[in-house]
Amino acid sequence: MPVPLEPFKSNQSSDKQNRLNTRLRDVVRWATTPPQAVAVYLICLMLVAAISFYLGTLKPNKAIGLGPPPMSAPRN
Repeated sequence: MPVPLEPFKSNQSSDKQNRLNTRLRDVVRWATTPPQAVAVYLICLMLVAAISFYLGTLKPNKAIGLGPPPMSAPRN
């Protein structure tokens, strides 16, 4: 006969998890109503554009230790 684990569970951790899930659902519900949904969409669009611009301006690291190309390399 298996031993029930319910008495050993902590009610505090499940209570915190339930509160977190409830808050997350409330935020999602708030963000998907019509006026806020447009604002959330525009904010996300600007965030993606800003991150893309920032990543596009980063300079790649140059390879260290590479010498000039060999003589047999084609020239343009």
